[in-house]
Amino acid sequence: MFNKERRFIAGAVCPRCNQMDKIVVFTEDDKDYRACVSCDFKEQMFLQSTPRELETRVNRTAEEKQAEVQPVKLIDPGK
Repeated sequence: MFNKERRFIAGAVCPRCNQMDKIVVFTEDDKDYRACVSCDFKEQMFLQSTPRELETRVNRTAEEKQAEVQPVKLIDPGK
């Protein structure tokens, strides 16, 4: 899932030294790890599946947008 480059995770707190913004994630030998750059903490991550993308108005298909369209019935208040 991750590449060999180490990527910092914003807002992550190290479980050992409690420092914020010191956690990096990376792949080594086809295994995903998280590590702290402040202390010697390193842990293998076991991810069940790839996280799914959140649904937004930008990433929906035209068919999905059309399926949400509902007709509106106007009622004349004078009748």
